[in-house]
Amino acid sequence: MSQGRPGDCAPLEPTAGPSTPPNPFVHELHLSRLQRVKFCLLGALLAPIRVLLAFIVLFLLWPFAWLQVAGLSEEQLQEPLTGWRKTVCHNGVLGLSRLLFFLLGFLRIRVRGQRASRLQAPVLVAAPHSTFFDPIVLLPCDLPKVVSRAENLSVPVIGALLRFNQAILVSRHDPASRRKVVEEVRRRATSGGKWPQVLFFPEGTCSNKKALLKFKPGAFIAGVPVQPILIRYPNSLDTTSWAWRGPGVLKVLWLTASQPCSIVDVEFLPVYHPSPEESRDPSLYANNVQKVMAQALGIPATECEFVGSLPVIVVGRLKVAFEPQLWELGKVLRKAGLSPGYVDTGAEPGRSRMINQDEFARQLKLSDPQTVAGAFSYFQKDANGLVDFRDVALALAALDRGTGLEELTRLAFELFAEERAEGPGRLLCRDGFSTILRLLLGSPRPAAETLHAELCQAGPHHGLSLCQFQDFSLRDPLHGKLFSTYLRPSQTPVASSPGSCAALANGTVHSPKQKGD
Repeated sequence: MSQGRPGDCAPLEPTAGPSTPPNPFVHELHLSRLQRVKFCLLGALLAPIRVLLAFIVLFLLWPFAWLQVAGLSEEQLQEPLTGWRKTVCHNGVLGLSRLLFFLLGFLRIRVRGQRASRLQAPVLVAAPHSTFFDPIVLLPCDLPKVVSRAENLSVPVIGALLRFNQAILVSRHDPASRRKVVEEVRRRATSGGKWPQVLFFPEGTCSNKKALLKFKPGAFIAGVPVQPILIRYPNSLDTTSWAWRGPGVLKVLWLTASQPCSIVDVEFLPVYHPSPEESRDPSLYANNVQKVMAQALGIPATECEFVGSLPVIVVGRLKVAFEPQLWELGKVLRKAGLSPGYVDTGAEPGRSRMINQDEFARQLKLSDPQTVAGAFSYFQKDANGLVDFRDVALALAALDRGTGLEELTRLAFELFAEERAEGPGRLLCRDGFSTILRLLLGSPRPAAETLHAELCQAGPHHGLSLCQFQDFSLRDPLHGKLFSTYLRPSQTPVASSPGSCAALANGTVHSPKQKGD
């Protein structure tokens, strides 16, 4: 059965949930006094036994995982396994995996809908990805193949299970790894049912289940039909969420193991068949499947995602950090008793001056080694471990509340603008513009460079004048609010307004819709 696509009829929008999308990066767990007493008792009695037994079962998985691939060459592992190895080891791992989750308290896995065959949907996409317990979805899917980091091969037991799974491995240290992964995904997805299905968590990281993060295009590159899978944990208390900010691994594990019974719902949606346009454009395909899944879940589909290790949101044509590191730098300096407004930076406009950590400490009059190292780490370093002092000067000016936004943007322009022989005086070029947005808003460099190119299209030069830069940062209807929200929140409208800090952080300032939406 084919799932309808956005654009075939009315645009798909979430049908439930609040009008202001919640923050997907933070999970707060509030316990009443009675619940705290309950978790203390059950945590002391039930959790240790459950966790101990679960670890025993985890290590019992190793012989089955090892036996399936023992003695096989790398060439043999490039093809799907068959015969007795497949039957015995597959069923052994499947049964022990179910026992492992049962011991951790997941007494019931409720399945809705029907899983498609590998011919109908070579790729499965599961969301929302909210916890390290989500691999439980592999059980009703009959242990499909997964994509994992190559570094996980060195983890005891986990590495053996990845080899057993014939997982597709991606390395962060090999520039060619992503291309190889794309080719391998396409090879397996177009094998005509020869390979088992491949399961993706297209968000790529965990959220708090209150909104869907932006889907990465990896699962959709092959352009084949996919089957969306919804994961829900309909328990009275959400102990499973493991978000960017919230309870850590041990606390989530302890609280969940302390629950008398945890339930997980796995729902198979109808197979989504891509249009010719979606088959050619993986990003469009991913965005439309995200909308379908968000509608079924009754939660918003957002543009929020992780770039590196930091969560970012999309505002207008720009990606910005959910919490810029500039804020963290301000906390470090305030804790050290430093007032940014009293630091004489002496940075020279348009000229870089590279400094090491010792010079940084002397310039800012910091003596505590831990504070110096913490503050210095917030700035981007070159190959020699040096930072550009212009970066420090701009960051300190931004943290100085006595500096107005117009004065701050003028200083930013003066520090990073370049003299251009063919232009009218000094212009802010791509590198300087990207550095300013990275320092002040936490914008990833590629997003800033793209925006700079768009802003320069209206003029004859490859740079922005002071007037053009301030039009963008101060007077633009959307980006002007963004700068005031991040740099001068005390001057920002109340939280209910579209440009407020809460609204921007929650992604309610929407970007222009992409094609096909």
